[in-house]
Amino acid sequence: MSEYFYKEMDSPVGRLKLVGSDKGLAAILWENDNPHRIKVRTYTENNTHPVLLEVERQLKEYFAGKRTSFSLDLDPVGTDFQKAVWNILSTIPFGETRTYMGIAKQLGNTKAVRAVGAANGRNPISIVVPCHRVIGSSGELTGFAGGLEAKATLLSLEGVKNNKTQIELPLE
Repeated sequence: MSEYFYKEMDSPVGRLKLVGSDKGLAAILWENDNPHRIKVRTYTENNTHPVLLEVERQLKEYFAGKRTSFSLDLDPVGTDFQKAVWNILSTIPFGETRTYMGIAKQLGNTKAVRAVGAANGRNPISIVVPCHRVIGSSGELTGFAGGLEAKATLLSLEGVKNNKTQIELPLE
């Protein structure tokens, strides 16, 4: 079993915890993330680990509008089905969206829509494996580990223009 490390970084969508091993990036966690969403449980802080420094560099380029895809070694922990869904997510181009049904069709099983949604929700590597690009069949934004505001921000950053991606934010 791999040893995991983490470092934190600030971003336009909040503070992110980058978790990785010598094999690659294992997770990107949100500030208020559900700790049971990912299967990696133990990790130690390491602000100089080369894998994590490279992830941080590429994420900063993405947030600055200078990167539309990632070139990182990944080390996600999940079932074979989850990994199949995550592989499909990785093929969704920058600035485009797909539906859960569309992904189920790519898997060859239109009855797997709910399972696709569950796998999407368990994606440990948000942003890099772009689960934010998956929307409901009606075009509505649906659940996202980082929250719908973060999902809308990421889609906006990618230039996705869709009036259904606008969400009402609570008044402060």
